[in-house]
Amino acid sequence: MSLKARIEAVLFITAQALEVKDIAEILKEDEAVVEEALLDLIMDYSAREGALEIDDENGYILQVKEEYMDIVEQLCPVELKPAVLKTLTIIALKEPIRQSYLKELRSNAYEHVQELLKMGLISRHRDKNGRSFNLKTTPKFREYFKLKGDAKTLAKIIDLEKQARDNGDEDFEEHLDLSEFVEEN
Repeated sequence: MSLKARIEAVLFITAQALEVKDIAEILKEDEAVVEEALLDLIMDYSAREGALEIDDENGYILQVKEEYMDIVEQLCPVELKPAVLKTLTIIALKEPIRQSYLKELRSNAYEHVQELLKMGLISRHRDKNGRSFNLKTTPKFREYFKLKGDAKTLAKIIDLEKQARDNGDEDFEEHLDLSEFVEEN
């Protein structure tokens, strides 16, 4: 088994940036030997016309080249951080919502909005007076969360569920049918 192949396996499995010393430790090899094989492996990847590359900006990591990221995003959507997901939830439940009002509800709303716009999960349009933006979810949002119905109707059902729980109705969830809103996998 070649050292280059073993390094490639480590980079593939870890999916995080590693230092030469980390790779050497995992493979129980000398750092200088690992570094030489790693540089050779980087040259191999850069010489071929594949979709993968070894990036060495913050350690070494095997990744998909930028020009192929649209395929990755289509097949493996990026997980949302909990804070961004909360902001997205508010947008979905109150859409269309003024961006200025969202800022009152969520302290980091502007950063979250930028991230959600970049992901294509929300859209932003100027309101009638042109002073603020209105935010709403996009078809990609429904696709991402596998929703069939509209978010407002789903929000009403979720609100009913919350009210039922607040009133002590523990069995409400058993009778709740979300199948018309969520696609089967």
